[in-house]
Amino acid sequence: MKTAKPSHRVLVVSGGRQAFDSISGFLPPGEYEPVLYAPSAGEAKRMLSQNDADILIINTPLPDEFGIEFALGYTDSSMGILLLCKSDLYEQVAYRVEDAGILTLPKPVNRGVLYTSVKLLSATTEKLKLWEKKNESLREKMADIRVVNRAKWLLISRLGMTEEDAHYYIEKQAMDTRISRREAAEEIIRAYDT
Repeated sequence: MKTAKPSHRVLVVSGGRQAFDSISGFLPPGEYEPVLYAPSAGEAKRMLSQNDADILIINTPLPDEFGIEFALGYTDSSMGILLLCKSDLYEQVAYRVEDAGILTLPKPVNRGVLYTSVKLLSATTEKLKLWEKKNESLREKMADIRVVNRAKWLLISRLGMTEEDAHYYIEKQAMDTRISRREAAEEIIRAYDT
């Protein structure tokens, strides 16, 4: 049994509605929806401040800026970014943005190449989301370790326990009260950190 693939939210930023219609026309519904349109970088920024997108397609030049700075402003997100530019500017634009992870294609673009590029961005976006979840989980574990270590230090310094005894005490408190080690450690910190 196949599991449903996630749908990717796409924002197309283009000074002309015709380019949007062309791009959105070849994105399969269900796989890419909604496909939203912004006529300028300013409008796209407003839209992105309210809702994230998985894929950002920028058809340069935009009416309020070329589009490079706009694209570079979103490289810290997990959003896949595709920049379309005139073929005579391609090398220059690609050189400027490729180290930031922005994919660039020269115009006019073959529909097959554009579709393949969007599929590549979709796969990359899903991988980045997975890594973000793993990073968040690791950050939480590190925070738990810091709290437990602080509680151990307090038990050692205030009650004269050994590190092993402090560790056992925290574990036992957590089991006896059916709470997490972190919660037990936080209670110890509240009790002994004066």
